[in-house]
Amino acid sequence: MSTAKSRSEVCAGGVVYRAAAAGFEIAIADESDRLTGAPNTRLAKGHVDAGETPEEAAVREVREEIGVVARIVAPLGSVHYTFEERETRISKEVHFYLMRATSDDEHPLDGEMERMYWLSIDEAVHRLTFDTERQIVERARASLRDRAAD
Repeated sequence: MSTAKSRSEVCAGGVVYRAAAAGFEIAIADESDRLTGAPNTRLAKGHVDAGETPEEAAVREVREEIGVVARIVAPLGSVHYTFEERETRISKEVHFYLMRATSDDEHPLDGEMERMYWLSIDEAVHRLTFDTERQIVERARASLRDRAAD
């Protein structure tokens, strides 16, 4: 009889936006999946470190993974999913935030992402690999629309 191991992880990340001529652009990035090597296009996110809040982790991960300094504007909610890694079932919760890029300066990436780029929200939704992240970007779109109406 086999006993499967399991663990939980808490992560945080952001939908980083900036103003563009035709509305807003958001930052997305390409990476190779660390388990399969498959190409993914995704939002910046990563583990919440000990003693760190999800908000602090989101700001840090955005800077590390995509090289953008940003500030949190609003929470976008969380997504939950599970996956298997080396006979361990991992339950992951990811807190996402709407984040505004605070400068045009871009910093070196930490190596996890292969490249970062800015796209319109429509293009980003089309390009993102994961349904959960597409849903988060749609929440960001609604939040940005609500802010523009104020």
